[in-house]
Amino acid sequence: MNIIATLGQYMSYPFVRYALIAGVLISLCAALLGVSLVLKRYSMIGDGLSHVAFGALAIATVCGFAPMTVTLPVTIAAAVIILGVNGKAKIKGDAAIAMISVGALALGYLLLNIFSASTNISGDVCSTLFGSTSILTLSKTDVYLCLALTAVVLLVFILFYHKIFAVTFDEGFAAATGIRTQAYNIVIAVVTAVVIVLAMNLVGALLISALIIFPALSAMRIFKSFRSVIISSAVISVICAVLGIFASIIFGTPVGSTVVAADIAAFIICASVGKVARK
Repeated sequence: MNIIATLGQYMSYPFVRYALIAGVLISLCAALLGVSLVLKRYSMIGDGLSHVAFGALAIATVCGFAPMTVTLPVTIAAAVIILGVNGKAKIKGDAAIAMISVGALALGYLLLNIFSASTNISGDVCSTLFGSTSILTLSKTDVYLCLALTAVVLLVFILFYHKIFAVTFDEGFAAATGIRTQAYNIVIAVVTAVVIVLAMNLVGALLISALIIFPALSAMRIFKSFRSVIISSAVISVICAVLGIFASIIFGTPVGSTVVAADIAAFIICASVGKVARK
């Protein structure tokens, strides 16, 4: 009862409600995209693009620009390069992701060390990479942005479900049937980049991949059809986000790490259930 009373008290604060709404929406979007990305063997694109976003954030900080004006377009460009034109590139798949992500991370940290006026560079970098309390300082505008993004992602999946299904499982066959696979890859890339930039407020740059990978893999332990995996992945991700945010508020733990811990627990449970069901 004490926990319920504590949660009720915290929910009376607007910043907690904003954090909960944004966390749920970001987790929902990441889970929907995660199924396609995992099946296309681009699981680590979240990790790669988050490093790019960190590098872009460093450039914005050094130059005195608004973070979103630099971070978003740079991350979108990187996503398009990796997903949109990767089929024609000489450096493909995990090699392209690794090269772009490591380079961006290193350059970003280098720029912050050389040009930043902050007296606590290590603390700033740690907060950006692993998440901080920024999820608890969201404004109404941030929440509306998350709502708009979620609406776009849901609309894309509803309108182009069959084409996304085809591009995900057999891109060559999809292209042979007349589907513009590169255009759909670019759409997925752009939406993924936007989700990752927003998710940095929730879990930090280094933990974003967890929101993409764990719910999808958890759902795949139990379900086999594409539609069932997408729906269950979204449900698992939302539940883990709610539990993680509530637990972090009650116990005073880092929001991002707590949400990821909830995702890990969900994966272990789903893997166990799936193993029992197959016997």
